[in-house]
Amino acid sequence: DVSGALCISQAWPGMARTIYNDHKRFLETYLTPYPGFFFTGDGVYRTSEGYYQLTGRLDDIINISGHRLGTAEVEDVVNHHVAVAESAVIGYPHEIKGEGKMLSFLPQNISPGAMALHGYTEETLAAELQELISKKIAKYAAPDYVQVTHRLPKTRSG
Repeated sequence: DVSGALCISQAWPGMARTIYNDHKRFLETYLTPYPGFFFTGDGVYRTSEGYYQLTGRLDDIINISGHRLGTAEVEDVVNHHVAVAESAVIGYPHEIKGEGKMLSFLPQNISPGAMALHGYTEETLAAELQELISKKIAKYAAPDYVQVTHRLPKTRSG
């Protein structure tokens, strides 16, 4: 059981070999962080049985009062909640902390009436998610703002 950066030790046919007009940036980004390895930019968890699980981008880091926190780490905790379908955490400039964080989440495919049947309102669910993050990660990891949304932005690949 170990976590770390996903690095590849051998070249492969479709591997990038440069960044157009900026070869120095390619070297600094992918080959310098772990000499002798290609750094993918992703975090990975390997189980004791040898299975790998990608944990998210390592460059999606928010710096809150000197604490470096990965957005994927917070999203993973939130996505395990029974009422959450998916989530996104973003940083924003904060006058005191340097960066603050905002959590947007898409509830499971249930209507507001069904949410109420389960004892949830948007406010109670937001408070429960903040408490869950505080317990599973740390108090400083709890988001400053929690927003229920009906759609999260996606890249072309999903």
